Amino acid sequence: MNGIARPFMLIAVLCALGGMVWGIQMSASQDHLLSPAHGHLNLLGWVSCAIYAFFYHLVPGAGEGRLPRLHLAATVLSLGLLIPGIPLAILEQTEMLAKAGSLAALVSMLLFGVVVLRSRAEKPAFAQQS
Repeated sequence: MNGIARPFMLIAVLCALGGMVWGIQMSASQDHLLSPAHGHLNLLGWVSCAIYAFFYHLVPGAGEGRLPRLHLAATVLSLGLLIPGIPLAILEQTEMLAKAGSLAALVSMLLFGVVVLRSRAEKPAFAQQS
């Protein structure tokens, strides 16, 4: 996996590992107070980033240009704000990080939507190798 797909997949794997460790910790401690943040880490970090990686891998032309890099930056920003921001909101310390992270996640998905709409039908990467 190369190009923009690679950092998305690396982020996905790191988020999956973090989500697993966090889930085990919550289970062992019987304290599930922060489970919404754990869920966001798994869904936005692991699942969404893996889907982005597979899309960019299968449609290599879509990963070219500035827009996919902006998509990656918005995704990283959203995770960096949301994952600590949700626990801070739950603990009633501040909601600002969670709100900013939510907006960054929305921007990330909007950018991905534009990338998908702009991408042209092409042979999948696995079909090009002969």
